Parts: sequence; structure tokens; C-alpha cells
Amino acid sequence: MYSNNWKNLAKGLLKSELAKRNVSYVSLVNKLEDIGVKENPENINNKINRGTFSTIFFLQCLQAIGCKSVRTDIEE
Repeated sequence: MYSNNWKNLAKGLLKSELAKRNVSYVSLVNKLEDIGVKENPENINNKINRGTFSTIFFLQCLQAIGCKSVRTDIEE
């Protein structure tokens, strides 16, 4: 899989989990703050749209929105 495909997969996974829970970037900032992570909506938007965020950020977002599991359908 090419680098851009991995970025798109990561971005898509996080965006779909946010959409399932109807969580906006502003709301995500508040939820992240509740678990001790300081961000702002502009940075969140940039990180997610680039798809180059860290695994730590990904896990923090999942924790903040109450996501217990993520299904990936990775095709080669």
C-alpha cells in the first residue's frame, strides 16, 4: 500500500468514528481537554485532513469520544 493510501485510511477511520458519534472538531477539542489534551479546532482540522497524525493522537481521540474498538478493512 502506498503512503497516501495509509494516510487516507487513518483519516477515514478517525473521521468515520467522529461522524458516527456526531462529534465536531470543536466538540472533539472539548472532549480531548477533558482527558488532559490541549488542542484547538484549527490544529485538529489540519491534523485530521492531512492524515499524518500520530498513533498517540489517534488513540487520544478514540478515548475522548468513547470509542472502544475500530474495525479496519485493509485491502492490499
